[in-house]
Amino acid sequence: MPTRRSFLATLGAFGVAVCRPQGAASVLEKASRRRLDRIGIQLYSVRTEMERDFPGTLARLAEIGYKEVEFAGYFGRSAADVRAILDRNGLSAPSTHIGLSGTGPDWEKALDFAASVGHTFATVPWIDEKDRKTLADWHRHAADFNKAAERARAHGLRFAYHNHNFEFKPVEGAVPYDLLLRETDPALVSFEMDVYWVTEAGADPKAYLRQHSGRFVMLHLKDSAGPPKHEQVDVGKGTIDFASILRLGAEQKNPVEHVFVEHDQPPQPLVFAKNSFDYLKSLEY
Repeated sequence: MPTRRSFLATLGAFGVAVCRPQGAASVLEKASRRRLDRIGIQLYSVRTEMERDFPGTLARLAEIGYKEVEFAGYFGRSAADVRAILDRNGLSAPSTHIGLSGTGPDWEKALDFAASVGHTFATVPWIDEKDRKTLADWHRHAADFNKAAERARAHGLRFAYHNHNFEFKPVEGAVPYDLLLRETDPALVSFEMDVYWVTEAGADPKAYLRQHSGRFVMLHLKDSAGPPKHEQVDVGKGTIDFASILRLGAEQKNPVEHVFVEHDQPPQPLVFAKNSFDYLKSLEY
């Protein structure tokens, strides 16, 4: 993730600028430029390749330059097998997407698997439509997240929630995403912001980063060709200002820790992966 250096004070910036020779690059300006040192990819983007050739796809992503991956299924592989393939390719997998089925045996089993692979975050990616019709449903989810996060911590894991667009559609006068942020315990429940879905819903990713500093530990970097259709495109080929989002993420009280590129339906998944990596690798923010 981005370096955690803060910007130098404005006064210091002014002093350096005044004293430097004309045309010379400011030390301050150099210090304030950041680049991502670890770029990740959500493996849902390359799921067809993963299903056909699990180890070969991970090897190809490592060759492109990715250092981190986020899982969305293991295609029948054991935890030991998954971990061995990651290690062989110099990859880490800080997060995995896991459906939350309450806090019973299925959740415990999923947490055991995640811990064995070596994940840090157990990330819930979705709430079924039938379970999000009323405001009471959302209050229940917030309470369930707190309980599920406690169980995750008992397994040495951290809990996070990944958004889509439906969390921003008011229910009985309330915005569900705001309710989740308000009613979940910051010490237990973190958030993985999908900046595309926030944008597509008509909300502002930067406003959420400012208002809830420290809650967003991960970002999904998915690009939009713009309204009205918001077609998904390779990262850097669309309209989302990733530099300003990453800058704010780096300046949070607890800076964003991981970023993952994603595309739900890329025509050529590995081409998408390469193009998106190349863009982010060169991006200064």
